[in-house]
Amino acid sequence: MAVEVKELLEAGVHFGHLTRKWDPNMAPYVYMERNGIHIINLYKTAAKIDEAGAALAKIAASGRKILFVATKKQAKDIVSEKATEINMPYITERWPGGMLTNFVTIRKAVKKMASIDRMKKDGTFMTLSKKERLQVDRLRAKLEKNLGSITDMTRLPGALFVVDIKREHIAIKEAQKLNIPIFAMVDTNSDPRQVDYVIPANDDASKSIDKILTHVTSAVAEGLAERKAEKEAAAAPKEEAPKAKAKAAPAKKAVAEEEE
Repeated sequence: MAVEVKELLEAGVHFGHLTRKWDPNMAPYVYMERNGIHIINLYKTAAKIDEAGAALAKIAASGRKILFVATKKQAKDIVSEKATEINMPYITERWPGGMLTNFVTIRKAVKKMASIDRMKKDGTFMTLSKKERLQVDRLRAKLEKNLGSITDMTRLPGALFVVDIKREHIAIKEAQKLNIPIFAMVDTNSDPRQVDYVIPANDDASKSIDKILTHVTSAVAEGLAERKAEKEAAAAPKEEAPKAKAKAAPAKKAVAEEEE
């Protein structure tokens, strides 16, 4: 899906922060200053969305997961909705420390959730006392709130997509330690050098966040569709092979009869 500068403008993607709050490393992406606010160059934003989208599509096509991270109020619902549509994991509550660098421990917590669910299915849960059941339910609810969206993430993600790198600085540091590619919406008050794929954009307005996420998740969806098509193409010859053998058998029989 081609990115139109006009639609970015209508969504307010160009509004940066107050000039006194800016990070000088964002200078290449700033178009001008207006009323004490930096205005982001949307032509560069559009180009960066295309660049990030192409890279994300490749990661999705390879079968790796992309973890979306956004804990700020105006981004939470948008990110959870968009990530769910493409079946990708996301964190919209507090970032669990060690989510990436101590992934084994996080997986244990996810398995704990699964074991509680099994207890409820096989009846073990009802053998506990009322107080114990209450404690287990509280634990399950807490785990669901913090980790529910990553239950299917059995290995480290292939990439991180972040809204507001200043707010999600712990997630950024963990990804950097593990050399996980970082894609992010970066506003004028942040340092773009922390990110591998920068999308200069207003990361405070919900309309702006929604617009960028729509383009990003569309690119991921294209990568997933490509992977599905490749799998189907690889499986197709195996299904046709028995038919080919079946056709070959009568032909061989006819040749044998002619020779007689």
